[in-house]
Amino acid sequence: MIKSMTGYGKADGFLSGKKITVEIKSVNHRFLEISLRLPQMLLPIESEIKKSITEQFCRGKIDVVVRDNGEINGADEERFALNMPLVRNYYALLCQLKEELDIAEGVSLSTLAGLRDVFVPVETKQQAADLWEGFRAILAEAAGNFSAMRKKEGESLARDLRERMKKISGFLDKIEARAPVVVTEYQKKFAERVRELTGGVWVDDARLLQEVAIMAEKSDITEEIVRIHSHTQQFLEMLEGDDAAGRKIDFLLQEMGREINTIGSKSADVEISRCVIEIKSELSKLREQVQNIE
Repeated sequence: MIKSMTGYGKADGFLSGKKITVEIKSVNHRFLEISLRLPQMLLPIESEIKKSITEQFCRGKIDVVVRDNGEINGADEERFALNMPLVRNYYALLCQLKEELDIAEGVSLSTLAGLRDVFVPVETKQQAADLWEGFRAILAEAAGNFSAMRKKEGESLARDLRERMKKISGFLDKIEARAPVVVTEYQKKFAERVRELTGGVWVDDARLLQEVAIMAEKSDITEEIVRIHSHTQQFLEMLEGDDAAGRKIDFLLQEMGREINTIGSKSADVEISRCVIEIKSELSKLREQVQNIE
């Protein structure tokens, strides 16, 4: 079943004592384009995240946003540590300043504590493999929800596409039924016109039939009709397939457009021309919709 290129999926989980939210959303795009917005702690596994998304989806501009919602269960007791090398450097410089300016006041704890970067965040370092092992289940849940929405929208698209293709088949059947009648009508009108121009003088029937045969050969649209019927069947099969078929369907519709243009150029019949216009209109709508298919 085809999938839409637009969708949204979300999942929450816990990683290294933090609550993590993963959101995946996408819009139409000719190719696959992945954009990641990750917290600092997940940067070591950025390539693994992108690889996972690439393996699951083929087209669309996909944005993956991961939010770090902070520590849980009071796990912030050791979030900061003293930057002792910097504190010692501060203290030495302050003592030097005190001596140079002959300041009697001593260097106090409050003075040191207020200096920049004396207290620094504790970095929880994890191996990339451990991070990925803990994170991929959250990503998989978000991707599953995202894929389910794309599939649901794809089902709605498929219903609309089938209805439009059904209309095209109906107009094509009318063209197919009309084509032999056009030759017969041309033969009749041609004979009448010849009699008018010759003032009722007898004209060789064989010559008339030869002219009609030439016209019939030039305006024959049998091959085009057969090919469009074939393309229609392929189109419906692609809608039911499991592979990403957006590009193939788009190409198939272009081929159908060329065939129907040929029918329009070969036939001067009003009824066939009307059907050609209707088919072109439906093909145009189909092409617009197909841009949404993965």
